[in-house]
Amino acid sequence: MINIKENEKLSVMNHSCAHLLAQAVKHLYPDAKFWVGPVIEEGFYYDIDLNGKTLTMEDLEPIEKEMKKLVKDGKRIFREELSREEALEKFKDDPYKIDLINNMSDDTVISCYTQGDFTDLCRGPHVESVKELKNFKLLKVSGAYWKNDAKNHMLQRIYGICFDSPEALEEHLKALEEAKERDHRKIGKDLDIFMTHDLVGKGLPMYLPNGYIIWEELENYIKGKEKKLGYKHVLTPPLGNVELYKTSGHWEHYQENMFPKMEVEGEEFVLRPMNCPHHMMIYANDIHSYRDLPIRIGEIARDCRFEASGALKGIERVRTFCQNDAHIFVTPEQIKDEFSQVVNLILDVYKELNITDYRFELSLRDKNDKVKYHPDDEMWNNAEDTLRKVLNDLGIEYIEKIGEAAFYGPKLDVQVKPAVGVEYTLSTCQLDFCLPAKFNLSYIDKDGNKKTPVVLHRAIFGSIDRFMAYYLEETKGVLPLWLAPVQVNIIPVNNEYHLEYAKKVQEELDKLNYRTKLDDREEKLGYKMRESVIKKIPFAVIIGQKEVDSKTISYRKYGSEETFNLSMPEFINYLNELKANKK
Repeated sequence: MINIKENEKLSVMNHSCAHLLAQAVKHLYPDAKFWVGPVIEEGFYYDIDLNGKTLTMEDLEPIEKEMKKLVKDGKRIFREELSREEALEKFKDDPYKIDLINNMSDDTVISCYTQGDFTDLCRGPHVESVKELKNFKLLKVSGAYWKNDAKNHMLQRIYGICFDSPEALEEHLKALEEAKERDHRKIGKDLDIFMTHDLVGKGLPMYLPNGYIIWEELENYIKGKEKKLGYKHVLTPPLGNVELYKTSGHWEHYQENMFPKMEVEGEEFVLRPMNCPHHMMIYANDIHSYRDLPIRIGEIARDCRFEASGALKGIERVRTFCQNDAHIFVTPEQIKDEFSQVVNLILDVYKELNITDYRFELSLRDKNDKVKYHPDDEMWNNAEDTLRKVLNDLGIEYIEKIGEAAFYGPKLDVQVKPAVGVEYTLSTCQLDFCLPAKFNLSYIDKDGNKKTPVVLHRAIFGSIDRFMAYYLEETKGVLPLWLAPVQVNIIPVNNEYHLEYAKKVQEELDKLNYRTKLDDREEKLGYKMRESVIKKIPFAVIIGQKEVDSKTISYRKYGSEETFNLSMPEFINYLNELKANKK
């Protein structure tokens, strides 16, 4: 889908359409007051104070109807520049506009735009006439805190989009419908993968049996790859003493993203937001020689971070999640090889799972930010130059992002473009000279001297939760055989004559650890087949009289209308080949 903000013409149209929306709302709700109505990648929105009224999707239809009337009326749009005094006088009855004006710098050119009976504070630009705004659609409504601050009152946020032709609008709306079908929250519900409930808590998903099967397969897959590379896996507690996070620096730099501390028997604990402090302590539990390094500690670790309720989204953005985490303790001389190995592991996983739409970002510190970042220029320059050199040597294309580093070191982020929504980070690898020193970690070098190791923080899947969300949307829930919760659905045509053989087929597949379902309900074959398709089960095996007599099976693959007949050994060989191919 097109990024409206990156298209100059559409950006102007959508900003103008936000004003058209505001004018229509003012006609229908005369007491309405307006905060801001910016252009966003997906179109525009306007935040509106409706004096306590909460809008629903049904309320958008009459607003759209009023907007269409205004378009037909065809008023021209006029720009006017104002002095600060004139602006304060013109908008004296609107506290939101007064707040905006009072927060403008002295050299700001204050302007407003008028169309018919509606005037709004705005720097523009706008289209010449509302006639140009006829190809629009209001998309959704939600609540939004004034200035995005939960301490402030709630406004109504109406989203919409505008195009320069009816064909472009129709194409976009079709793409939005496709996105709805790909939304992992819908797929998760349809396929019984996960659930949420306010009684449990917002942002705290629960994985149902089908979801936990996918979870286990992903966990086993990535841990298997890590074990081959020499990782040792550990298990650490999902909380820690506050002093642990004060030592690491997270209490100072990350506290706003952590849940509040709790006191028990004179000790203060906090739910952990990340696992590195625990892994530092595991390293510190023993004396290490340079010959022991690199030491690769891995964990599928439960973490908890506070996210505002408005940012929560299914299992993509949650308040508790499991990181596919690891910390690699190295000598300075080993940084290049280990960092290269991490990048190659990421590329290997992406290739094997057919992930193709991604890019690399090298996240660096902002040298002017003396609060967020650990104050050690030599450390930062060394770390950033090291990562640049490794990426350049590997021939990896990347862009640099200033101010996006972790407080303790630079990092490589892999940004993916999901089928639904904006891009986000999936995999990451961070270089850290800081935490090992904070925890007084050491190893004995070849000359018998104590040295401080360097740590690579890395996560290939990121979190298993987010990776599941991403993969469900990429595949539309049509998972490859190895990941599918039910891999083979066995359907006897007639229970009286075919059930016994169907059970033998299931028994043979179960012995080979295939996940099967035997649909022995007294329903018609067509009904069972349709349900198998709805549940997106990779294979439906039909057992009728022909199959019983010939000791074969007939199968239909998901997405195909063709039915094939094979002997059981042939079918098992076919399944084995597909299972080995992760794509």
